Amino acid sequence: MKKLSWMLLSAALCAGAVGAAIAQSADPYANNAAAGTLQFPLAAKAGQDSGAAKTALPGAVNTGPVNPKTWRYGPNNAPPAGGSPIWNPVMVKMKAGEKVTGATAFSTTSPETYCALANSGYDFIWTEQQHNSRSWNEAARMWAACPKARAVPGARIAYADEKEQENALTGGALVLVVPTVRSEAEAIKARDFAMFPPLGQRSAGGGQAFSAAFWGGVPGGYRATINDNLVLILMIETISGVAEADRIAAVPGVTAVFAASGDLGNHSGFSQGSPDYERLINIVHDAAIKNKVRLCGPLSWRDRPDFTCFQAGSETALIAAGARAELGPLWNTQGRPTVGPYAPGGEAYIPPQQPGGRGGRGGGRGAAAPAPAQ
Repeated sequence: MKKLSWMLLSAALCAGAVGAAIAQSADPYANNAAAGTLQFPLAAKAGQDSGAAKTALPGAVNTGPVNPKTWRYGPNNAPPAGGSPIWNPVMVKMKAGEKVTGATAFSTTSPETYCALANSGYDFIWTEQQHNSRSWNEAARMWAACPKARAVPGARIAYADEKEQENALTGGALVLVVPTVRSEAEAIKARDFAMFPPLGQRSAGGGQAFSAAFWGGVPGGYRATINDNLVLILMIETISGVAEADRIAAVPGVTAVFAASGDLGNHSGFSQGSPDYERLINIVHDAAIKNKVRLCGPLSWRDRPDFTCFQAGSETALIAAGARAELGPLWNTQGRPTVGPYAPGGEAYIPPQQPGGRGGRGGGRGAAAPAPAQ
């Protein structure tokens, strides 16, 4: 029995330590009133139709039938007088027209790797959730390890979806990238699930984003100011998306549109540089300029006119690039045994490459790092 009690105590202490480490507080149900302590003077009488569908209660602001298009919102959670303070550093740069970069956390589930990436000089981290099997709990744990790193947390979700977007936003993301937006209706759906009323339809369900470790203490309060601080990027990746680009970019609440370099080639059948491909990119460009939203693309387009936000390389690609930069002429100069697995014919053998090639003077042994999925 003593052994069991000790095991239970140890488990409880470990659970508490993990909970403290990931700062998952701001439970919306923590302060519910005790049953039996409330009065309901305006409640409908038991067993009777109150007539509320047609008649407003005394003192109500909204009269007549309930209509979401004409509803007059109450003062709760209204932005501060004079407008929301902009506390998201990425939005500060977006509004100033400055160039913004996001490093891609492509496959890591390690908080240490994530935090190293988040403190390496980028503006935000593009946590890849579309082309990766990492769980949202794993993503939230990485973000919680360094919520106020130099680069703010962000995510590319799988598609415009309430659960996907809630997972990202309640986890603390300040940059939300929604891929393969094909129509104005899909853009509105993405906006609605990203923004609180009255602009959108996001649910206020708590989560670590509301905690003091994240954004619970921001000027004006998270709930009242996040609509003006969330960077919402909609990716245009298909022919149908390009056809609707102007209407997509015009949706209120959209911060930027992303001309997806890889998937526009995938969906169009043309390569970058060809007239048909470049026309598609230019249509997205024109939609952004017309509607005064930012224009995003891969970091290789850093100098392309009017592009100001970029997806940069993955953590594995950056490790490889950093090693090559640090080692200089010593990069990939491993010894070459004549026997064993590294000898010619061995399972680890890679033929030497010419100097200046990707394999360097001695050739490489590892698999190539994945490029960002755009």
